[in-house]
Amino acid sequence: MEENFKSGFVTLIGRPNVGKSTLMNHLIGQKIAITSNKPQTTRNRIQTVLTTEEGQIVFVDTPGIHKAKNKLGAYMVNVAEKTLNEVDVILWLVEPSTFIGAGEQHIIQRLQKVRTPVILVINKIDMVKREVILTFIDAYRKVYDFAAIVPASARSGDNTDELVKVIFQYLPYGPQFYDEDTVTDQPERQIVAELIREKALYCLQEEIPHGIAVAIDSMKMQKKVMHIDATIICERDSHKGIIIGKQGSMLKKIGSTARYEIERFLDCRVNLKLWVKVQKNWRDSDFLMKNFGYREEKI
Repeated sequence: MEENFKSGFVTLIGRPNVGKSTLMNHLIGQKIAITSNKPQTTRNRIQTVLTTEEGQIVFVDTPGIHKAKNKLGAYMVNVAEKTLNEVDVILWLVEPSTFIGAGEQHIIQRLQKVRTPVILVINKIDMVKREVILTFIDAYRKVYDFAAIVPASARSGDNTDELVKVIFQYLPYGPQFYDEDTVTDQPERQIVAELIREKALYCLQEEIPHGIAVAIDSMKMQKKVMHIDATIICERDSHKGIIIGKQGSMLKKIGSTARYEIERFLDCRVNLKLWVKVQKNWRDSDFLMKNFGYREEKI
C-alpha cells in the first residue's frame, strides 16, 4: 500500500430533504441510499465506500437531525448525533440561501459540541445564479468556524470532484478499511427493503409515507431468478386501501418500479411479491421498531 494513502470515515448531516443521499449516491456512482423528495427517508445509518488512488472514504449517511416527535424520531436523532464524534470529517449539507433558519441553528448548536472538522456543502447550486453563491458562503462563515466551504450540486455532480479533494485534506493517513470492490456494508435484504420503501414513498400520497416500513419475508434464488416476498407495513386500515389501490393497481405500480431497481441492484431477474399489513402505532413500539430493523445495538 502507498505510504501516502489516506482513509477515514465521513458523515453527511443536514436537515431532512437537503440531498444527502443523492450526494452520496453520486460520489459512489451507484444507488445505495434511497432518495425521495419526502423528508426523513433515511432511517438507518448507511455506510458506502469510495476508493480512489489517493485513498478511501467511508461515507456514513445518517438520518436527518431534527426535533424528535416520537420514539422512531428520537432513535433517528440519537443515531445521527452519536456519529458526529466518531468520524474524521463531518459534511454538513445546506440549501443555497442566506437565511439560516431554526433547523440550521439547531444543527449549529450540536456542532459546537464536537471536535471533528466540519466541511459545509452548499448544495443545489445548479438552482441559483453563480454570483449569489458568495453571499451564501458569507452568511454561513459568520455563524461557525468551518474547516472548508464547498458549493456543489449533488444532482448534476457540479464541483463534487473538488469536494472529494477537500475531504481527503482532512483524512488521516492509513490503510484502507475495505477492499476496492466494496461499495456498501448494507446487507442485501436491507437495501432491497429500502428500495421497495423508496418506490412506495414515490408512488403514494403525502400523508401516508412516514407510517410505512417494509419487511422482507423471504429472499431465495431459484433457477437464476431471485424470488422475494415482502410486506409493506402501514399504520391505518385506510392507508392499506390506498397502498393497494383500485383492484390492486397501486401495489402493482409500486411492485413493478421496485422490481426494476432491485434487478439493477442484484444484477439478476427478480420475481417480487408484495403484501400489505396494518400494525397500528408501530413507530411508538420498541418491539415493532426492532422487528423492522431499527435497533439501538446496530449503532
